[in-house]
Amino acid sequence: QVQLVESGGGLVQAGGSLRLSCAASGRTFSTYAMGWFRQAPGKEREFVAAISWSGDTTYYADSVKGRFTLSRDNAKNTLYLQMNSLKPEDTAVYTCAADFRGQYGLDLDRTYDTWGQGTQVTVSS
Repeated sequence: QVQLVESGGGLVQAGGSLRLSCAASGRTFSTYAMGWFRQAPGKEREFVAAISWSGDTTYYADSVKGRFTLSRDNAKNTLYLQMNSLKPEDTAVYTCAADFRGQYGLDLDRTYDTWGQGTQVTVSS
């Protein structure tokens, strides 16, 4: 199994940008579909973005389409989430997740069997 560690969160003003990273160690990163989820205080965890293990398909929640970009660097065993035009409603703990050879259902948290600890993103108005 892989182990996941997120970084890159912080405090940013509305309209600003952040890039989150999810570093993986353990088994071969390239064989894992990867996803980002977020959870705001008092709310359920929600899907943000995902990429298939083959890297040829990405998925985005409607709320982040056109603002967030997901990418992976298999040579560095790292997943990235570039977040632009951030809004206060993007404030949440962002967590990355991994699913071995995942292709389907990547917008569902039950698909994933490995999770990181999360990184806080706070967007001020």
